[in-house]
Amino acid sequence: MLIRLLRAHLRPYRRPLALVVALQFVQTLATLYLPTLNADIIDKGVVKGDTGYIMSTGGVMLAISLVQIVCSVGAVYFGARTSMAVGRDIRAAIFTRVQAFSAREVGRFGTPSLITRTTNDVQQVQMLALMTFTMMVAAPIMGVGGIVLALNQNVTLSSLLLVIVPILGLVIGLIITRMRSLFRLMQERIDTINRILREQITGVRVIRAFVRDAPEQRRFGTSNTELLDVSLATGRLMAFMFPLVMLVVNVSSVAVLWFGGHLISDGSMKVGALTAFLSYLMQILMSVMMATFMFMMVPRAEVCAERIQEVLETESSVVPPADPVRTLNVHGHLELRDVEFRFPGAEEPVLSGVDLVARPGEITAIIGSTGSGKTTLLNLVPRLMDATGGTVLVDGVDVRELDPVTLSDAVALVPQKPYLFSGTVASNLRYGEPDATDEDLWHALEIAQAKDFVERMEGRLDAKIDQGGTNVSGGQRQRLAIARALVRRPEIYLFDDSFSALDYATDAALRAALAAETADATVVIVAQRVSTIRHADRIIVLDEGRVVGTGTHHELMDTNATYREIVLSQLTEQEAA
Repeated sequence: MLIRLLRAHLRPYRRPLALVVALQFVQTLATLYLPTLNADIIDKGVVKGDTGYIMSTGGVMLAISLVQIVCSVGAVYFGARTSMAVGRDIRAAIFTRVQAFSAREVGRFGTPSLITRTTNDVQQVQMLALMTFTMMVAAPIMGVGGIVLALNQNVTLSSLLLVIVPILGLVIGLIITRMRSLFRLMQERIDTINRILREQITGVRVIRAFVRDAPEQRRFGTSNTELLDVSLATGRLMAFMFPLVMLVVNVSSVAVLWFGGHLISDGSMKVGALTAFLSYLMQILMSVMMATFMFMMVPRAEVCAERIQEVLETESSVVPPADPVRTLNVHGHLELRDVEFRFPGAEEPVLSGVDLVARPGEITAIIGSTGSGKTTLLNLVPRLMDATGGTVLVDGVDVRELDPVTLSDAVALVPQKPYLFSGTVASNLRYGEPDATDEDLWHALEIAQAKDFVERMEGRLDAKIDQGGTNVSGGQRQRLAIARALVRRPEIYLFDDSFSALDYATDAALRAALAAETADATVVIVAQRVSTIRHADRIIVLDEGRVVGTGTHHELMDTNATYREIVLSQLTEQEAA
């Protein structure tokens, strides 16, 4: 997964990568050549007392060192730029994919996990790419070059490498194998921490209202401790790895000096050659240590890559049409024919056999008990989810065949829980219509009964709105969301219990203003409050995902027991009449 992910996103950066490899190759060759020159200075300059040779060879070493520094800096610069660009591209790919998800896919992954995958997981892969460009490219060149040059210094002494390198590889391999499972568990624990923290920050008012501070602290503390335990287990392995590696390195150095000293005493090796061999041994082991450091990162990056790839390979259940319809001949006609919706693996459908017709100039209301499928039904129209059976038609065209932009222009949904983005009142109202004038915004606010409180806000249209609209009340949030839909002037308005936070007077005034504003549009209202929908042209009664009644308020009161029960739970017999 990791290789496939990196290969896909590194493809556009072939030239920078080639430059990084070339620079790393040159700087590694320079690093490898320096011990040979140092050996020559000792054997041919110091031992023989040739000062001129020492000076000339020293000058060559300085020049090579300068080349090494320049190439190293260049490799790090271009490697860092490329790895950061890869991280940016992966984040953009995840964001684009998530934006295409329906509510079903978002619910499957969960918001906290998607946030972790977009941030922490991408960061781990990005860091691995950076370390690869700055360290891993040089490691094999240094390792192979060091072995060749060590053999060139003394073949007999090089036989020690046949023992040292396999031992080092075995130690590293055993530790890395154990670390992979721990890193996977660590990412899952981070997901859990994010989920709990997000819940507690979002629901802080509920926690305070029910005085649940202590239990929530314990819940967070438990998850935090679980993450700590995994992190400590990983840290212990890392802490255990470096002493073992250094032990092998130091024992190897002692062995080289021991056997090299005997070779010098026998006359079969020079002092400079032993110094160079020791340097090459350090470089070989350094390359193995660099590879070790990389291997420590690979298990976690691999786990993260699998999680990223899982998002990127998940296809949305809402698929754009291959040959979309971009023009509509009829305007504002909504129809559902024998619609069914079932979540994957569910025994019973949420909606079953739903037939509904909503026409321009009419108000169609949907009412039913909690869990009867009202919100799900509305979500099928703008394709937040796709029906698993039957057909949803807008202006006579199946919504699955409509161009998403065309469908978005025709339909405006005010959700049950309206969401406002951080910015200003104006930026939120222009969210669906960027070219709307200030006059358009004030007109929409007046219809939505929001003009008065916006005029009282500091800055008026430029008044600040916090993320989620937390600095305005629930009723004000609903009215701003309704105004946002009105600014777009769609052909079909879908109000999903969008008046629930309003007082009766504001509710009545808003509905009266809406009736005049949307006289030529199709209006579908989902509501729990009977007073909101009793004057609708047509009322659809839902019960357990099925339509059990259709008609006006008075017709349903006389003929439909389910509707009558809902009405009498809110109104007296006399008020209902």
